Amino acid sequence: MHHLFLPSFVLGIYLSGIFVRLTYAQVTETLFKDFITAARARGIPERRILYKYGLRNALIPIVTMMGLQFAALLSGAVLTETVFNWPGIDSLVYESILARDYNLVQGSIIIYAFLVA
Repeated sequence: MHHLFLPSFVLGIYLSGIFVRLTYAQVTETLFKDFITAARARGIPERRILYKYGLRNALIPIVTMMGLQFAALLSGAVLTETVFNWPGIDSLVYESILARDYNLVQGSIIIYAFLVA
C-alpha cells in the first residue's frame, strides 16, 4: 500500500483543483436560491442548510464533471505509470505505441472512447 501513495497523490492533485473550484462555485450559487432563503426563514441551522440543501443540490454538476474527468484521469495515468514504473493498462498502451502494435492501440482507444461516452 505504501507504494501506491505517491502515484495516487499525483493523480489526485491533478484533478483536485478542478473539483475544489467547481464545488465552491456551485455551492455559492446554490446558497442564493429561493429554497435556501426559505430554509433560513424556517430557522433551520446554517450547518444543516449548507450540507443537506446546499451541497446536495450542488453535487449534480460535480458528479457530471467527475464522469467527464474520468477519461482525463486515465490519460494522465499513462504518464504516472511511466514515471513511477508501475505496471498497468496505460503502461501497456505506451509500450504498444512504442512497439507499433496498432491493434492494441486501436482497441484501447475504443475502450477509452466508450468510457467517455
